[in-house]
Amino acid sequence: MDLAREGARKGGDRAREGVRWGGERAREGVRKGGERARAGLAHLADRIIEIAPRIPVRDLQTLRRQFPGLGPEQLADRLVAGAANATSTVGAGVGAAAMLPVPPAMPAEIAAEITGVAAIELKLIAELHEVYGVRPPGNIVDRSTAYLRSWSGERGIDVHKPGSLNSALGGQMKRELRQQIMKRMVRDLPNLMPFLVGAAVGAVMNRRDTKKLAAKIRTDLRGMQVPWDALPALPPLEKPENPLPIGENREELGEKRKELGHHEEPGKNPEELGD
Repeated sequence: MDLAREGARKGGDRAREGVRWGGERAREGVRKGGERARAGLAHLADRIIEIAPRIPVRDLQTLRRQFPGLGPEQLADRLVAGAANATSTVGAGVGAAAMLPVPPAMPAEIAAEITGVAAIELKLIAELHEVYGVRPPGNIVDRSTAYLRSWSGERGIDVHKPGSLNSALGGQMKRELRQQIMKRMVRDLPNLMPFLVGAAVGAVMNRRDTKKLAAKIRTDLRGMQVPWDALPALPPLEKPENPLPIGENREELGEKRKELGHHEEPGKNPEELGD
């Protein structure tokens, strides 16, 4: 009987030790997984910061030439529709890829979606600021930094408040911007990863979120809007040195989407995103 009790006690000790060891390994795995996820998000945030000045933006004069006869709200509606179509195309491509028997390298697909959607939405935000007559001051880097803050914070830029235009990307400022972008990506991550949902749902999710973002930005911009006839003469926007081919990407993705059985909405102007 004593031997049986001793054996049971030792067995219990070994079991508890195994549970503790397993728990420690699990915690270590979670910790390392979390570190890898944070490192991945930081890399993506840096990539978005890097590409922001390369996003081609049309100034108000160019937009009015491309959309003659439209007022500010109508023009803004067209820009939002074009951006929503473009981000839905990105979601359709990734959602369809996730449905394949052997999906491609999904982290790479998701990284491409996050940066692709960010580029489209940053372009939209910049052009909405043009439409509402509130172009941020400064050069292309200054403005792209302001638009990054607008995108990550989902707020319009108040050009009358100097504090909202701090665009000097020193070490500390860049770290703060990276953290802000990472928080935005974490918040949107469930919507940016249409695993196993298929092309249609991936498209709908991205379209919806782009429209929600645009609605928030437009609400802010309406409060500080400058009528077109009251705007001072503004110089044309400078062109990026190495512009992202957002228009070309949109066309390529559009062809893929048609192959998947999706079609663009009738009556959409092909210039809504522009080059």
